[in-house]
Amino acid sequence: MKSAGAFNGDAFRVLLRRYARFCVVGTTGVAVDMGIIYLLADPSMLGWNLTFSKVIAAEVAIFNNFIWNDIWTFRGLARPGNVRLEWLPRFGKFNLICVAGIALSVLLLNLQIYSLGINLYLANFISIGSVSVWNFLMNLRFGWYQSP
Repeated sequence: MKSAGAFNGDAFRVLLRRYARFCVVGTTGVAVDMGIIYLLADPSMLGWNLTFSKVIAAEVAIFNNFIWNDIWTFRGLARPGNVRLEWLPRFGKFNLICVAGIALSVLLLNLQIYSLGINLYLANFISIGSVSVWNFLMNLRFGWYQSP
């Protein structure tokens, strides 16, 4: 019989391992986001509106991250009998959770650029990092969590 302390330590290690995977996946999302925001918002490229460009870049990154998180980070946490049709509701939850993160990210991005004068790409990186923990915990709880 394991003590409560040992269980909590094991559970914490599993949680940290999942968060590390979430961050690795998130890094691919950052690359996707940065590439798209460069293509859309940079004056040497398309030069579109920053907020509009950020929303598009973030949504494409969200789709990328969902696929990899479903396959790798949260593998085994989905309900038994996982079939392809069950991806759609999970993606819906993932997207809704991340949309709140996008809103916060856009707010932080604009604040950093227009109020603090921070470089676009540094500000974007800071914005993404700021919402990663919240996105992880909310998706763990509501996106992939399997009720006992």
